[in-house]
Amino acid sequence: MNTFNLQEFNKRMKNKTMDKIKEGLGELDKLPTLEKIELLNDLRLLISDISPFKSEPIDRIQWVKSETVEANDYNPNSVAPPEMELLRHSILMDGYTQPIVAYPNNDGYVVIDGFHRCRVGKECDDVSERISGYLPITIINSDREGVGDRMASTIRHNRARGKHGVDSMAEIVVELKRRNWSDKKIGKELGMDEDEVLRLTQITGLTEMFADKEFSEAWEAEMYDEPEQIQ
Repeated sequence: MNTFNLQEFNKRMKNKTMDKIKEGLGELDKLPTLEKIELLNDLRLLISDISPFKSEPIDRIQWVKSETVEANDYNPNSVAPPEMELLRHSILMDGYTQPIVAYPNNDGYVVIDGFHRCRVGKECDDVSERISGYLPITIINSDREGVGDRMASTIRHNRARGKHGVDSMAEIVVELKRRNWSDKKIGKELGMDEDEVLRLTQITGLTEMFADKEFSEAWEAEMYDEPEQIQ
């Protein structure tokens, strides 16, 4: 009498499943490039739907046309020309090792993190040609798509590795305060202590207070005759 072997059964089922997948992928490989990209995007989403990691954006990477991806208007992070060239060289040599983090907006996507990776893919012909005018993106979780949440997400991504302009950071803090975020919440979401939040708020507050004032760029000292000494 044969004894049922669950491990052997699972192995056979796995092999049959993999054979069917390979067969289907073989047919997919015959498609034109653009159709193949779209279908592979759909397959990645289907796989992610049953993945233990489906709540992680990195599990749902998509390749989208570069012209559909645009910058946000609040990112205070900056990269100097030498570092920008190094990033271009890195992507050219090593490929895209990190996707661009974005959120859907109308028929396109707005960058949350990876603006400079986005620029390389759009502006560097050698890179753009290699990736057929597409960019790798991952979509931020839907519960983080509010404007304040997106701004906070951008800062968190940047602060872990980049530099920020003080004025731009201060503008972000004030904007979040306008959206009724408390200093405590801003500090928690942006990785700051409350003193830093206060300083940045004061910087922009003073800037706005004197925004309509005119100041001369320099002052000139006037010459006066020395008073006569009293004899």
